[in-house]
Amino acid sequence: MFARFRRRYLDVLGSIYIYNEHRGYTSIDRVLEAVQAHCPDDAAFIAAIHKHRADERKHYVMFRRWFDLQGRMPLAVDRACGHIDRFVEIVFGSTIDDLDTKAVIASEALFERLCRVIMLTEMRGMRQVDTLLKSPLVRSDPVLVRIFRIIERDEPSHWQPYRDWLVRTGRPQAKRSERLVDLWVHRELLFVKLPLLFPNPWLPRRTDWADAGEPEVRRPQPRARTA
Repeated sequence: MFARFRRRYLDVLGSIYIYNEHRGYTSIDRVLEAVQAHCPDDAAFIAAIHKHRADERKHYVMFRRWFDLQGRMPLAVDRACGHIDRFVEIVFGSTIDDLDTKAVIASEALFERLCRVIMLTEMRGMRQVDTLLKSPLVRSDPVLVRIFRIIERDEPSHWQPYRDWLVRTGRPQAKRSERLVDLWVHRELLFVKLPLLFPNPWLPRRTDWADAGEPEVRRPQPRARTA
């Protein structure tokens, strides 16, 4: 009985994480467009966003391999389980896909708000990883522990660049309303969405990977040694 509970819990947890990691790196492409247009001379900020995207992609691949090792696909969760999805929908009144990137670029207030939303989301993610690494259920899976250790190491560099930009430009790091939305979205996922997913026997699994059709990232090949 406990083994079934453990397997289901980790299955749901992994499915939510792999969705959010994929959503993260694909959404950052639009954030990068906004940052490059809004802060074209801020090379350090732009480089940090590139790293953020690369890390999110790396995390997605790690969860994909975790599912591969178990011989099953992730559960088919959608944006209802996405922290950044819900945050953007509430704060901007639009889904991520429908968010007007040009309007964000043109508006100081919208760009500032976007930076705060990403910063708060990543800070929430960092705190959640700390909690999960203390969980006996997570710690029972050595591969999953290694994945979360890597995320734990990467996470500070994901929110600090946005915090630093807000500080450099003399803007508030977070408004009370935004902190309340962040807390609401987190508790909604933890106490409503997760409990509904957990016992649902009709929840299907994905039939393909979220990154199917995306261009493969080619790694540089090592140079052949010369005699």
